[in-house]
Amino acid sequence: MFTASVFLGVNVYFACDSSSDSDDEAATSTSSVDASASCTTIQASVSNAGFSDDVTVTCDDNYAYLTSDTYPDHDLMNGITGTNEQIPVPAVDYGAPIKLSRSGTTNLNTMDSALGVAVNGVPIYDYSAAGDLDLDVYDETLDTYVLGQLDDCGGHAGRGDDYHYHASPSCMIANMENAGDDAILGWGYDGYPLYGNNNPDGSEIADGTLDTCNGQIDETFGFRYHTSVAAPYVFKCLRGTIDEDVLPRVAPMQGRTDGTPPQGGVTDLSHTVVNGTNRLEYTYSGEQYYLEYSASDTAGCYNFTTKTVTDGGVVKEGEYCRE
Repeated sequence: MFTASVFLGVNVYFACDSSSDSDDEAATSTSSVDASASCTTIQASVSNAGFSDDVTVTCDDNYAYLTSDTYPDHDLMNGITGTNEQIPVPAVDYGAPIKLSRSGTTNLNTMDSALGVAVNGVPIYDYSAAGDLDLDVYDETLDTYVLGQLDDCGGHAGRGDDYHYHASPSCMIANMENAGDDAILGWGYDGYPLYGNNNPDGSEIADGTLDTCNGQIDETFGFRYHTSVAAPYVFKCLRGTIDEDVLPRVAPMQGRTDGTPPQGGVTDLSHTVVNGTNRLEYTYSGEQYYLEYSASDTAGCYNFTTKTVTDGGVVKEGEYCRE
């Protein structure tokens, strides 16, 4: 059964799951930690990965805030066939709050928003473009990877022209200075860490080990999440308690039209950045379409020129700013 609440314009759904024994064991796992020590651990996960120049980590009594522009220093958007006709634009000062005090819960939290953040400051969603998942059933019709909506790096631009991951952040992992099975790839908003496809000691994860949320018990943190080759690829839900009133959302580009995936997909899609201009171009039904932008003279605003299937091929120009 689902109940919903609204915060910052985001619908949040809390799903009560009648889980397996392994799920119940994970649900009761708690970890009492010193806030200062937890802050240091989260800061180290960013600095050890080599992302301190792009991500600032500050802490108060309750949270570590990973602040970035959500625009990663790796290839973007290439490999997509099911484009939603959005293009990644930096979201300056996006602050992702990671709980310093972690505690387990018998509820499984699924949200129409990010569930956590990678150590390079990029938000991480579940596998779905819809957000509101039936946790008991995998639905390939909502799977962004199956739909061809994800780039070669596991991410894409969402409705707010904001870049985020829906699957394992493979390009980020390739750029990490401490890449390896014991490296923390990110954090759920409940404070539990995200690791790769294997256990931190390098051993393989046996089939059936991971729970509904794609995680398992951890001796250090109480619980941990994993990426996986098969769906759900990354977080499917959050096991720990969360404070929904503080969770962030990237503001959309005011006035920008939400894109609609062209039926049947596109071909020859490429994303380039040349002399400060970002350009996404692709072919649909034999005709070329594109979106491009560059920074305007107004802080936080960008000059756009677009020709999209969504807009019927009409060329549009305008300055758009994040709200």
